[in-house]
Order: sequence, then structure tokens, then C-alpha cells
Amino acid sequence: MEELLQIAINAAVLAGQEILSIYDTDFVVKYKKDTSPLTKADSNANAIIMGFLEKTEIPIISEENKQTAYAIRKDWTRCWMVDPLDGTKEFINRNGEFTVNIALIENGTPVLGVLYIPVTKLLYYTSATGGASYKTTIDSETFTTVPEILKTSEKLFGNSVKDQVFKITTSRSHLNSRTKRYIEAKRKQHPVTVITKGSSLKFCLLAEGSADVYPRFAPTMEWDTAAGHAICQAAGVSVLDFLTKEPLQYNKENLLNSFFIASTNNVHFE
Repeated sequence: MEELLQIAINAAVLAGQEILSIYDTDFVVKYKKDTSPLTKADSNANAIIMGFLEKTEIPIISEENKQTAYAIRKDWTRCWMVDPLDGTKEFINRNGEFTVNIALIENGTPVLGVLYIPVTKLLYYTSATGGASYKTTIDSETFTTVPEILKTSEKLFGNSVKDQVFKITTSRSHLNSRTKRYIEAKRKQHPVTVITKGSSLKFCLLAEGSADVYPRFAPTMEWDTAAGHAICQAAGVSVLDFLTKEPLQYNKENLLNSFFIASTNNVHFE
């Protein structure tokens, strides 16, 4: 598994470097059939990641790939789940809040995750066994091995920061009325601070203990959440289906996630 983690880290950081090479140019924005934006950075980053992951001979589900039929996918016990540029709207708006997400799924559960923030060069990742999560800064184009990266990494504890203020992190682009009602309900119970972030950065805040809960009452796809889910899970943070109260599942027939609550404990449901 350490070899797979190394491959995922290398893929994410190199994809991030490619994204940054396009970030400050006059790139063209196209739109998919579902009206979501697409740029050259999305496709170029995806090509780099595919070049790394295909060598593992583990099937890949990526936002930018044509999806394999479920009749075939249902027999996969392992697969990669990839969003080569999570937060394309944030990329277009040039606010820096976008990530590269790579996760390994086993029997519907994310067991390894890598999440890279190109602008800040922050890398969040699970251990090879998925038993712990870490963050570090990758400030060099020369990669070291996972053991070397670990030497400069900070272990994450999702419940490490506790104070009188209840911190809710929400989407910068998808703050809808249901989420606002959730926030108001919490304000009746605690002093509340709301932290808005784009892309998977919300999972990072939970994993490092900088936020208490991330309620998501808007559509997400499996590739949007898998890497962040893995990192949170390994840091002691739950990511639960809002209706079933069970962990989100991956490589489903429909790759659309249910609404969910990610939190440092399991009591933050409406």
C-alpha cells in the first residue's frame, strides 16, 4: 500500500503543478452538458494522474473519464476515485480554493486518500494503511519517499481544537436555504462561526480540527468527497449519509452522493 500512496502523492502534486501553469493564463472555459465548467487545467491534470494510476492496474473512476458501465464496475473490489481539479469554479474565480483529489476505494469504502492544494502547496494524506492522516507542505518539484515526507508531516486529530464557539464549514458556491436553516438551528444551541470554503478544503478543516461540522445539503459526486472522506475518517471524523446515518459508500450504481454530515462526532444531525 505504501507504493500506491507514493504513486497517488506524486500524481496529485504533479497534476497540481500543471494546474498552476495554467492558472494565471487566459484559459478558455467550456461547459459540460450538466452546465458545470471545464478548463484545460481539468483535462491536463486528469491526463497526468491517469498516467500514474494506470500503471497500478487498478480500475479508475475519474470525473473527466467516460464512466465504465455498472455491470462491469459492480465486480470491482478496488478502484481509484479521482477528481483532477475539485473546485473548477474557484479555479476560474482565481481564489485559490481548489484541490486535486485521489482516493483508493475498497469494497465501497475509501481506505487511502491524497488531497493536494496547488496554490498553498499543502498536502493532506492518509497513511498507507489508512489508520492516520497527516498534512505537510510540498515546496519542491523533487519528490522524496513517503517515509521522508512523514518526517515533515503533522498528524491530524479531527477533535483537537475545542472551544466555546461551534464552527460550521460550508460551501462557498452552494450555500442553499436548507444549509442556512441548519446553521440557524445550531445558533439556538451554541455560539456559531461559519467558515466558507471551496472544494474539498472543508474536509481539511475538519481533519485538522479547525471546524466541527460540514453539513452538505446540495449535490456532490463520489469523486468530490472520496479523498476528503478518507482523510477525515483516518483523523477520527465521520462522514455519514444524512438519512441512513451510515458512512457514504463509493462505486455505487449511481455515483451521486446522498446529502451528508461530516463531523467530529455523530450528534450534529438536524
